[in-house]
Amino acid sequence: MNAIPAALGLSGADISGVLQAASLAPSLHNSQPWRFRVRPDQIELHADLERTLPATDPERRELRLSCGAALLNLRLALQEHGVRPLVTLLPSGYRAGVDGSGALAVVRYGGHIHPSRELTGLVQAVGTRRTNRRPFIDAPVPASHRTALIRAAESERGWLYALSDREQQATVRDLVVCAHREQMADPHFQAELAAWTGRESAHWDGVPVSAGGPRPEPQDEWVLRDFTAGRGRIRTAGKDFEPEPLLVVVCSFHEGALAELQSGQALQQVLLTAATLGLSASFLSQPIEVPHIRAKLRRALGTTLEPQAILRIGYGSPVTATPRRPVADLLIPETVYTT
Repeated sequence: MNAIPAALGLSGADISGVLQAASLAPSLHNSQPWRFRVRPDQIELHADLERTLPATDPERRELRLSCGAALLNLRLALQEHGVRPLVTLLPSGYRAGVDGSGALAVVRYGGHIHPSRELTGLVQAVGTRRTNRRPFIDAPVPASHRTALIRAAESERGWLYALSDREQQATVRDLVVCAHREQMADPHFQAELAAWTGRESAHWDGVPVSAGGPRPEPQDEWVLRDFTAGRGRIRTAGKDFEPEPLLVVVCSFHEGALAELQSGQALQQVLLTAATLGLSASFLSQPIEVPHIRAKLRRALGTTLEPQAILRIGYGSPVTATPRRPVADLLIPETVYTT
């Protein structure tokens, strides 16, 4: 097992906890596509390119969103230890347009801070947040909670677009259906989905049956993707998913790798804030993953902003946690970089 080095004035045990918190971020099919290089004066965040999903995420957009979410968790965990993180996104050497190699972010010591009550709440939410694919209670999310979620995205240079009328919701629902059908017509996509979901044996990654949610049924309007690989429990016909969920779109002000990293942090800030408010969330990723439908989504929103993630938010029942890789497996050995 690799020893966890000390860094940024923290012990190896503390850094292990920081990386553990980072690893609790959401990712496409729980692929956990991140690694970390720890030095005494910095922590580097890298994409784990062996965990790309080329059929679902050919542009690696969601990979970078996931790494951005992990970075937000890492920042919060450092702040809880009294360390102000000084973050550089896409430092020199990153080769997004070539092979995606190089650090996505470098975190250095930026001084000492005193953790606030709000910070402590977010840190606690890092460990309790879950992607909830089950039906939500048919109860509206209060306007005050919506405002808090919007402010959460803004705090990380993002924009949260809440679908406010039925016409927009119907349009987005149609885009979800179209994107889902297009993806399911691709045998490579189907194989990738089956490989990462519906797992029953012990794995450190992927979506287990227990976290996959119910099997889709014809009457379900929103949740179409089967994360159980057909192994979920069969449900009777009738009213299942809430008819009018709160749908929000995390948007960026520009395109590219930098925007995706920033959006990943904004996304995670929204998810953690939702958790502190007692709300659950799941993803409706299909329209984002199909480029020409993503363009239609942008037009449907009537904005020049770039949609990065669609969330379904509401009040849900407790769900089990998905597995996580051991922290030692997330470390990049120093020898990889010696010349």
